[in-house]
Amino acid sequence: MNRRRRVPPTLIAGAVVVALVVVAALVSLVWTPFDPRLADTASRLLGPGVEGHLLGTDQYGRDLLSVVLAGSQVIVIVGVLAVGIAAVLGIPLGALAAVRGGWVGELVMRGSDVMYAFPAVLMALMLSAAYGSSTTTAMVAIGIAYVPVFARVTRAASLQVLTRDYVLAARAYGRRSPYIVVRHVLPNISSVLIVQATVAFALAVLAEAALSYLGVGTQPPTPSWGRMLKDSQTFLDSAPRLALWPGLAIAAVVLGLNLLGDGLRDRYDPHAHIEGRP
Repeated sequence: MNRRRRVPPTLIAGAVVVALVVVAALVSLVWTPFDPRLADTASRLLGPGVEGHLLGTDQYGRDLLSVVLAGSQVIVIVGVLAVGIAAVLGIPLGALAAVRGGWVGELVMRGSDVMYAFPAVLMALMLSAAYGSSTTTAMVAIGIAYVPVFARVTRAASLQVLTRDYVLAARAYGRRSPYIVVRHVLPNISSVLIVQATVAFALAVLAEAALSYLGVGTQPPTPSWGRMLKDSQTFLDSAPRLALWPGLAIAAVVLGLNLLGDGLRDRYDPHAHIEGRP
């Protein structure tokens, strides 16, 4: 009788945290305790629990809990789309480099090395100078910055699969490279790519927060955890909770995603090669 593989505790913990963030983002689309974009100077810097504000209010009089909940929308959207951009561009490039090899593979990987030298923050600064600062600019910049990561991971994992007997048999049978990639390579490296996606998502969360903090990411009045940290700097002595809650939210999301990635790796591919872990 085959014994069922035990689910790692890190997988459960990470999945719970990530699920809570996704639920918070979905709930905030239709309901928040107060309007997260409504400034009320008469209610600024209220303490927790005063006038129904569970976490208090910020320097603009906005309900902190509502702003934190609404800020989770940006994190989820930017993370999903940025990782999607990186995966859609990076996976085919990595597979091409592995299958073709030779000068094609070298060209792809050297191009990836050049792109890897431009971090997400620098990429966002260049794009914001050309197209203006926005959530879309941050999302595209983060996605492009992580294309080389997916390309390198895909190439390394694909090279291992391409040496397997069933791939050699498929080549002997006359199967062409696109068929081999779709039918044999991608299904066998999917676990590695999924784990890498969770790591890239965590990095995207940190990058988005950093870009918003620098003013080249999400622009007001859209709530953003990074901008909340920036706006709270002058109130660290009198109202440190303004920085505490968005900081805890960012830390919780990154921790949850890393736990989820570790759990998935331990369960499905304990020998996976993961790049870019924060």
